[in-house]
Amino acid sequence: MKAATIREGQAVTELVLVRHGQSLWNRESRFTGSVDVPLTDTGREEARRAAALLAGRDFAVGYTSLLRRAAETLNIIAAAGWPGLPVIADAALNERHYGDLQGRFKDEVRQRYGSDVYQLWHRSYEIPPPGGESLRQTVERVGDFYRRTAEPDLRRGKNVLLVAHGNVIRSLVMILDDLAPEALAAVEVLTGVPRIYRFDDELRVVHRESLAEGLTP
Repeated sequence: MKAATIREGQAVTELVLVRHGQSLWNRESRFTGSVDVPLTDTGREEARRAAALLAGRDFAVGYTSLLRRAAETLNIIAAAGWPGLPVIADAALNERHYGDLQGRFKDEVRQRYGSDVYQLWHRSYEIPPPGGESLRQTVERVGDFYRRTAEPDLRRGKNVLLVAHGNVIRSLVMILDDLAPEALAAVEVLTGVPRIYRFDDELRVVHRESLAEGLTP
């Protein structure tokens, strides 16, 4: 999606999206979803690296989920450069619920049910995993959060830092980049890597980038 053009003298606000640092079950390659799993030492280092990449920016508010891997990542980032940052946790930013797959090793699920079924449960937009949440449902609740909370902040000229989960960030990328559902499967979100969106005073995206070297946002 092509960005709008920044006019001279135009106000610009920023939304920074960060997936939490590596969690214990990320490292073990398990489906995590809504299970409250802690960060690893690597995940904490990724959070500190994200803070360094964001140094010099100004944030008015931080949003995160109720799950500690995201909340701790935001706390580490805020402590490094924004110690007084107001932080709001909201269940709407919790990771997609993977139902019966939560806690299971991804390779075990792939081997038992086959790669095609695994891919449907993992990446399909419409089909939920058994007992879980579809990606469409995730996008809908994340979109509701964005419209009622982050978007009004941005319209008021506030820069927003949002630290959440892989499928939450993918949902926001879909909304902000106006992606079709079939394009969402190809969107990868790395742990601890900031994505930057800048908006003009009409809340049109004027710039987007990832702060990971060599990564196309």
